Amino acid sequence: MKPFQPEKFLILVVDDVPRNLQLVVEILDRAGYMTTFATGGKQALERLRASQPDLILLDLMMPEMSGLEVCERIRAEHLELNLPIIFLTASNEREHLIQAFDKGAMDYINKPFYAPELLARVKTQLLLKQAQDELKEAYQKLEDIALLDPLTGLANRRAIATFCETEFARTHRYGDEFAVMMIDLDHFKQVNDHYGHHCGDECLKLIAGVLHDSLRDTDKIGRFGGEEFVAILPKTSLDQALVLGERLRHQVVHLCPKIEQQTIYLSVSIGISSYCKSDSSMGDALRRADNALYNAKAQGRNRVCSISH
Repeated sequence: MKPFQPEKFLILVVDDVPRNLQLVVEILDRAGYMTTFATGGKQALERLRASQPDLILLDLMMPEMSGLEVCERIRAEHLELNLPIIFLTASNEREHLIQAFDKGAMDYINKPFYAPELLARVKTQLLLKQAQDELKEAYQKLEDIALLDPLTGLANRRAIATFCETEFARTHRYGDEFAVMMIDLDHFKQVNDHYGHHCGDECLKLIAGVLHDSLRDTDKIGRFGGEEFVAILPKTSLDQALVLGERLRHQVVHLCPKIEQQTIYLSVSIGISSYCKSDSSMGDALRRADNALYNAKAQGRNRVCSISH
């Protein structure tokens, strides 16, 4: 876990009494926190949208919009935020405190408050938030890693399959078009046998770089396995994909990488298909692209072939 640094956290203080507001802000400022403030519920919601605080110190009893209403609005409208809310209250009514927790409060502090207690409760909630945020980030990194090919850094077969399902459903629903491109490195076994697997891996990474740099952000490119790559090209016609395929083929031919003092000559065969209304799944388009790739190999390699239906 990262060291706790108060200056990294922004706290929103909400209170309709200026003296109370000033006192809380001064305590937090002296402890090193960044602060912003609001003098009412509506202003608090505006500050939340504008400044994205890490914690809210919220007065329970305020005119026009109570702290309970503000808390309820925040939880309803900003469900995605991991935002601790601590109530500041002069009320000793248990019903008010129960309502506060029901609305999503994490803690409360009675007025008049003791500064060290306020700082301790604030730090406790921020430490919990920091731990939860770091855990969420770690899970996201693990999920990202699980969807990447470790050698090339491109999407792996699992990620491509997920994208295929999403793109097919979108296209089938809205009547758009897409193209599928299968790319295979020619004579890859010979590259491995003659130059070694290390050189083969370097060649795959070079090809992956060309593919990544040549496609749009909306396209999805991944390693399907071995020396085979697949690209899904949303809103792309068969003719447009053929132009792209020829450009990719030309770029690879002119790579001529020099690895460990040896110049390696590379080429790719590319098979292309496009979406048909009669397709029952993305598998139909992928099979046509694979058949087109087979045709490109059969016709001598280092070429682009397509099958439309």
